[in-house]
Amino acid sequence: MSPSHIYTAYDEELKYLMRRITEMGGLAEQMVGDSVRALVNSDAALAQKVISDDVIMDAAEREIGDKAIITIARRQPVAADLREIIGALRIANDLERVGDLGKSNAKRVMAVQATGVPRKLARGLEHLSELAMIQLKEVLDVYNTRSAEKAKSIRDRDEEIDAMYTSLFRELLTYMMEDPRNITSCTHLLFCAKNIERIGDHATNIAETIYYMTTGAQPEGERPKDDMTSSFGAVTE
Repeated sequence: MSPSHIYTAYDEELKYLMRRITEMGGLAEQMVGDSVRALVNSDAALAQKVISDDVIMDAAEREIGDKAIITIARRQPVAADLREIIGALRIANDLERVGDLGKSNAKRVMAVQATGVPRKLARGLEHLSELAMIQLKEVLDVYNTRSAEKAKSIRDRDEEIDAMYTSLFRELLTYMMEDPRNITSCTHLLFCAKNIERIGDHATNIAETIYYMTTGAQPEGERPKDDMTSSFGAVTE
């Protein structure tokens, strides 16, 4: 095979990884949006669709991983090309986790269906979800443009989601203290809110990966954080 054919095939392999990452990103956005809509509207059918879509996300991550390993073994890339492939692996992992978090929220729809989600809390969840979705969409756009400056800007905005999550956390605690009958449903909603906040964290991870892919360095300084819920006790799952 001539050198030009080798380079063309290699270029196609890299483009394939980019295309599959973009497809995973689109599905991740859809799953997050659908899971919150299912939650606030008590839509069990939509929740089941999100749960089913997670199988597609898992398969896509495995496919990207297999392709990346084969490409590294065959082409032995260095420098920017190696960062491109390693970056695809890292981003696929973050997107798969976003899908898992969407599925986790969808699985709680049945648990809160009996009582429903109070309108004020629903608005809070929707607002938090919108912030996470904006961050996810913007970072996926940056993946295509490879702007290190924009990637760093997204990374530095993580505290906005943290602050909104802290506010919603306190509101949920208030509902639980006002009426013990709210404890079960609000506990589920606390986990859902935390999952959405984590989606923002994964978007920030992707921004850091893109910065590394573009520059070969990690962003300087610590991530800005504005999550004050640790003073109430951590919400983990």
